[in-house]
Amino acid sequence: MTTSSPSAQFFPAGFVPTEEQRNIQTSRSRSSLVIANAGAAKTTTLALRIGEALTRGLAPEDILALTFTDEARQVLQARLVDVGIAYNTARRVNVQTVEEFAQRVLSRIEDGKPAALPSTREQQGYALSALENVALNNPQYADLLDIRTHNTAVSQFLDSLLKLKATMALSRDGEADPEYAAQSAGIPLTDYLWAVEYEKQRVDVFGYVDARGFFDATYDLACMLRAAPDTRHHLPLYKLVVCDELHDTNEASFCIIEALLGIGITYFVGVGDKDQVIYTHLGADESFLQHRIAASFPDCVRFPLTMTYRHGPHLAYAMEAFKRKSVDSNLPVRTEIHEPTYANTPGACGSEVVKAVLQWKQDRKPLDHCCVLLRDAHQSIEIENALMNAGVQYRTLTMKSYLLREEILFLRGMIAIALDDFHHVASPDTREAIVEALATFAEVPFTPQELREAKATLSKEPSALKHFFDGQIQRVGSVAARTRIADAVSHLRGLSADTPAHGALEKVCDIMDMDKLARRLYVHPYEASVVAKSVTGFITTARNSGKTLRQFSEWIGAAEAFASGRPGKNAVLMDCIGHVKGKEFDHVILPFMDAGEFPNPLRQLEEERNLFYVAATRTKTRLTLIASEEPALRSEFIAQLQLGGIQKRADTSLRRNQAMPAKALGHRDLKVAYANRDVVKALGAQWDKTRKVWYVPGNLDPEPFRNWWADLS
Repeated sequence: MTTSSPSAQFFPAGFVPTEEQRNIQTSRSRSSLVIANAGAAKTTTLALRIGEALTRGLAPEDILALTFTDEARQVLQARLVDVGIAYNTARRVNVQTVEEFAQRVLSRIEDGKPAALPSTREQQGYALSALENVALNNPQYADLLDIRTHNTAVSQFLDSLLKLKATMALSRDGEADPEYAAQSAGIPLTDYLWAVEYEKQRVDVFGYVDARGFFDATYDLACMLRAAPDTRHHLPLYKLVVCDELHDTNEASFCIIEALLGIGITYFVGVGDKDQVIYTHLGADESFLQHRIAASFPDCVRFPLTMTYRHGPHLAYAMEAFKRKSVDSNLPVRTEIHEPTYANTPGACGSEVVKAVLQWKQDRKPLDHCCVLLRDAHQSIEIENALMNAGVQYRTLTMKSYLLREEILFLRGMIAIALDDFHHVASPDTREAIVEALATFAEVPFTPQELREAKATLSKEPSALKHFFDGQIQRVGSVAARTRIADAVSHLRGLSADTPAHGALEKVCDIMDMDKLARRLYVHPYEASVVAKSVTGFITTARNSGKTLRQFSEWIGAAEAFASGRPGKNAVLMDCIGHVKGKEFDHVILPFMDAGEFPNPLRQLEEERNLFYVAATRTKTRLTLIASEEPALRSEFIAQLQLGGIQKRADTSLRRNQAMPAKALGHRDLKVAYANRDVVKALGAQWDKTRKVWYVPGNLDPEPFRNWWADLS
């Protein structure tokens, strides 16, 4: 039941909260769900709520703040101090990821301490051990199993395992029909049975846990709570729980949050944006924000956060039109939206990216505040080449340069075989990666130990590549696969070093039937399509260069040195959109805004819309959308921004914002020596026990306190 909000007792440092923020800060509702827009100061608003609770006497130890990533945890922890909560008080607030919270709870319940699997490497080894039991324990599915041990297959399995756990779709007791369960989850049957064996290896029949990797604590605690609801009494009691980025909630995380709020008298404030649900492959679902939370907590009250503090009215109103929801901005900032187009000629889109970057530089803006965001990784080939040719330094954030992606490493290995020269690959790490890619695409059945030995040998002795590969081809299990790779190697060795590089690569891909091979290695159609497009892009690079095999090999070495060199601070940034949620940049460039590229036809349209929304709202001052010059070939998303229709309204709002006087701070902090505390108190100053400072209330003239102004001392 909601009652009228009391007046605020916590006053943040340096800004005056909006009415929307004050309503959330002072809400008396037991459960508050905040529906926010991108850049709407979600984390700051949660910090305000925590500050209010502390000011009203709640102990920091009675507050739990949950996030879904460690980066978000660090941001929230810092935001507590930013709003003015004393550092020593802020660090006593329990700010944890859901996974960290689950680990702490389980450590108090369980007797033993499971082994940690902290990295992908440890999890891969554990997974391969479980794989040995898949065929043995499931003979009835022998004809349907596709057992593969290369790193790509193991990585795809770990992704499937995470999805099964996040959605709570894995049957631990083995009673579910595996074929139906796998089909429902959208994963291969082999991966589902592999997941069952993995869990049987990890957790025995008595519930003893042998090991835990990423997300396993969340999953284990959720399973425990679901199987034995009384387990919730082992959860610690908190009087206030806040949760950031609720749009990343999955079934396992929600199971924990729901149980946590079901014990004791706890206030809950959660914040999220349903239009930022982009991790559905990890179980994220807008249904939690839309109705699941409200269904579990009938007294839940919704609050809006519509005002964005990241960009100005022009982009705010474009997003309002695109997402058909209320979005506003009172920033006196014109967020420019540029729409350059490119012709249907090789490298034209990359050239437009370079022009946008150089214009940014010409405007005296730092390049490291500019980020090129890509829908798919294969798109970086043209962009990276254009930047390299223009001598513009760039830095990839979480994605790899295209020269270091698996499918390109395989083709680089095939060029090395054709030239019988591995020395042009200067980096030992790259040599090792090429060996692994050759083994994967040639489908050589290495054990992990054999692969490590092969990588180490060829890293140190590149001249051994020829003899090594001759011996390994005979190990390929499939006759057809063995024939393809043998024919491809034979063809390459018969070529002159002066053979055009693109012709040689095209023939190799034809012999290997690369499209079909990609679909076999990458079981998800979307991933296979990205790999196929990446291969096509690399061959196009070779064709456009006009270089021979030897020249192209030398160019690749120079290009890798450029891409992997230590760029100065003034280097343009680049990443895939899915990796930058929660980040912001002054200038965002979105290339290839074309039909068939964005939205990607192999993905759900609504999630594609969310992905574009996330990309566009990362920017603060400039958004550049680069699309085909042919209107019929442009992405439908551009028209949906209604840029022409919102222009006049945005201009009016911008003038209004620019004409508004600067907001008063609401109060002014003082720096008061202990001996003067009675003096400032007599003048009307008040003591903020949460922030541990004296301040002048907003209704008093601060001039009599000039000698103690904190910002002048």
